[in-house]
Amino acid sequence: MKTSHSFDERFEFQGKAKTWSLIMIAIGVIGILYGFLTSNGERTFANLLLNGYYFACVCICGIFFCAVQYVAQAGWSASILRIPQAFAKALPIAAVVLIIIICGGIFITHPGLNEHGKQTMLPYLYKLWALKGVTTEGNINYDHIIAAKSGYLNIPFFLIRILIYLGSYSLLGALLVKYSNNEDALGGMFNYNKSFKVSVIFLLIFGFTVPLFAFDTIMSLEAHWFSTMFGWYNFAALWVSGLSVITLTIIILRQNGYLEWVTEDHLHNLGQLMFGFSVFWTYLWFAQFLLTWYANIPEEAAYFYRRWEPEFKPWFWLNIIVNFLTPLLVLMSRDSKRGVQILKTACIILILGHWLDYWQMIMPGAVGPQSAWYTEIGILEVTTFVGFAGLFTFTMLSALSKFNSLVPKKHPLLEESLHHHI
Repeated sequence: MKTSHSFDERFEFQGKAKTWSLIMIAIGVIGILYGFLTSNGERTFANLLLNGYYFACVCICGIFFCAVQYVAQAGWSASILRIPQAFAKALPIAAVVLIIIICGGIFITHPGLNEHGKQTMLPYLYKLWALKGVTTEGNINYDHIIAAKSGYLNIPFFLIRILIYLGSYSLLGALLVKYSNNEDALGGMFNYNKSFKVSVIFLLIFGFTVPLFAFDTIMSLEAHWFSTMFGWYNFAALWVSGLSVITLTIIILRQNGYLEWVTEDHLHNLGQLMFGFSVFWTYLWFAQFLLTWYANIPEEAAYFYRRWEPEFKPWFWLNIIVNFLTPLLVLMSRDSKRGVQILKTACIILILGHWLDYWQMIMPGAVGPQSAWYTEIGILEVTTFVGFAGLFTFTMLSALSKFNSLVPKKHPLLEESLHHHI
């Protein structure tokens, strides 16, 4: 059975969407300048890392989503692939931004106290292991734990790894977009088969490197501590937050007259994925916490002890409440996954919830407690998040507007997607 939909319409990035995204970027720039001008450089760099990492993870999720659909030979999602493909096209920009933030945080220094309470020059980020003299015996910054890890935790090798992760993801994502565009132009199975092969390669590389990406970018902020579950915990956060952004984008485009072929059945599938992997995220959160609490080994428990300080404890518990109870109570029923407004609200809550999750991973180790729990998240955090949300919106929608059609018109499983029903 053929469909009567017309797929020649292109997305036009103009009007309120472009204006508001630029305003949001301006708010972010003002917030960042405010942070540096008020001598909050450490907190500002931590916020830049937080939002730069979140921005990159959401874009990476777009590639992962496409790769999973190709490898599974899924038909239901064929008509919505342009949205995650736009995320993939935005990844190179997100990667450059994140690398600039990391390099700035490592190479720009400021006076402060090291772990031994002695005055020294500290980098704004990764101050435990990127500190000058940290591996030199007799130096005031010497740390025997970091010295033992220096074969892995050293600046050149660290930056090479970050470049490899982000470069390989960006390259493979670009190939998936290229083959999809070629498929529209030429038809047939040749480019679809290429997309399948690239997806297999991506998933293989991604599976081995995504835990390392989390270890390097986030866990090494507190380099005395480690958890083998941390990488998969970050993967779960990446997947749920990325799915939430994909779903929210589809809903908003649909409400603005685009993607008319997307039905409640497609949204139901996306809601199922959000719900299921939120439970998976909760399992990893609880397992990491429970094992650390039960073993009560000082060098491991220090991580959670820091997050149980009065300034962080309310946010610690809010994190699990928002990211577990929201999908559990809101998305469990069939009707809620098919209700556009309910699903849209759940997406927004989970996007904010996983920002809080990343905030919990970064701030206690990178900055430490401020004056009170209610001052831990302030104007600097809000404006920086708004700025990066605007940057993501601008780059992703600009990429989406470059496609000749909002649907891969000659995808071999498109008809199955257009008549998808569950």
